Amino acid sequence: MCVNKKHKASVFSALFSEPDALRELYSAIEGINIPKDAVIKINTLSDVLFMGQINDVSFTIDDQIVILIEHQSTINNNIPIRMLMYIGRVYEKIIERETLYQKKTVTIPAPEFIVLYNGKDMYPDYQELRLSDAFKNIKGLETVESLELTAHVYNINHGRNPEILKKSVNLSGYSLFIARIREYRKKLPLEESVKAAIKYCIENEILVQFFIYKASEVLNMLTEEPSIEEIVAIRSREIWEEGLEKGIEQGREQGMENGREQASMQIAKNLLAKGSTPEFVREITGLNPEIIEELEIKYS
Repeated sequence: MCVNKKHKASVFSALFSEPDALRELYSAIEGINIPKDAVIKINTLSDVLFMGQINDVSFTIDDQIVILIEHQSTINNNIPIRMLMYIGRVYEKIIERETLYQKKTVTIPAPEFIVLYNGKDMYPDYQELRLSDAFKNIKGLETVESLELTAHVYNINHGRNPEILKKSVNLSGYSLFIARIREYRKKLPLEESVKAAIKYCIENEILVQFFIYKASEVLNMLTEEPSIEEIVAIRSREIWEEGLEKGIEQGREQGMENGREQASMQIAKNLLAKGSTPEFVREITGLNPEIIEELEIKYS
C-alpha cells in the first residue's frame, strides 16, 4: 500500500478545522488566552483544480490578525515564499477589491506565520525562516530589503516544546498519536499501525471525540493510495525537476548560454518517453510543435 505523503497535514487540518480548536492552538503557541467571545473566521484556501487545500490552516481573530499555520513533516526552507503567496490569496478573499482604489487607507488584519514541524529529522525546538534569505545577491548593486516575511517554526514532536504542548490538548494529542504510529510501524504494516494508534488514543482518552467521529476518515487519510490524477501530477513535477536539473547541467557542459532551453528539451524527452501527449508537452515546455514532433518520433 502506498503512503500518502501529505497524510499528516491532512489529519492536522481536520483536527484543527473548528474555531475552538484554533483558539486553543493559537493561545498555546503565543502563551496568551484568546477570549471565548473573540470571533474566529476560518479562511483556509481551497484549490478547485485539485480538489484539496492549498494551505493547511488560515484564520482571522476579530478581523484584527490573520494567522497562517502550516504543518510540515519535512524541513522546507522555501516555506516563507509559499506563505507569501498564500497571504496574498487570503487578502484577496477578505478585502473588497474596489476599496483599494479609494483615497482613504484600507486597514487589513496584521499577518502572522506559524509552521509546526513533526518530521523525523533533527530540528530545534524553535527557528525562524525569513523570506529575505531567498533574495538574490546582486553584485555591484546596493539593494534595500523592502519586503520581509518571518515564519516561526516550532518542533511539535512528542517530547519537544512541552510548555506549548501541555497548553493544548489537541496539539499534544496529535503529537502523541503520530509518535504512536511511528512506534507501531517498527513491527506492523502502516494500516495496522494507524488502527493500533487510534485504539491506543481512545483507550487512553486522547482526542476521543475526534477519533469517535473521524476514525475512518483518519484511516483513509493516512493509508489511502493516491489517485491517478495525483500520481500524474506528482510524476510530471518530478520529471520537470529532473529534466530541468539535467538539462541545465548539459547546457553548462556544452557551453550553452541558454541552459533552460536545453532543460526544456530534456523535459520534453522525459515526458514523451513517459507517454505524455504532444499538446501537454508543448504546454509544459513552451517548445514549438515542429521540435516536439521530431522528439515524439524519436522518443515516444
